[in-house]
Amino acid sequence: QVQLVESGGGLVQPGGSLRLSCAASGSIFSINRMGWYRQAPGKQRELVANIASGGNTNYVDSVKGRFTISRDNAKNTVYLQMNSLKPEDTAVYYCNADIRSMLLGNYRNYWGQGTQVTVSS
Repeated sequence: QVQLVESGGGLVQPGGSLRLSCAASGSIFSINRMGWYRQAPGKQRELVANIASGGNTNYVDSVKGRFTISRDNAKNTVYLQMNSLKPEDTAVYYCNADIRSMLLGNYRNYWGQGTQVTVSS
């Protein structure tokens, strides 16, 4: 049983910072790409950033220069450091990962339960 558990969301003022964490647990053989998506009320879920197992990263234009994605492969954990937060960053943030479990021979895509980030004064 593989699962992703996020933490670190909350309420922050504009210009502030938050750090999200997502830990993968269970019978994990290997993890390929890990990433963060977000969904604001009334909007579609969008990719915020992802990171390959080798460290290559990809960001949506609206967060470039403000957000940094990183991962600790030994801990099966991905992080999202969010600086200079804006009200338009308000959304539920979801962790996503391509994981090969001990039981299955192929990679499957998994989602976390989501964590709320609210940027407001």
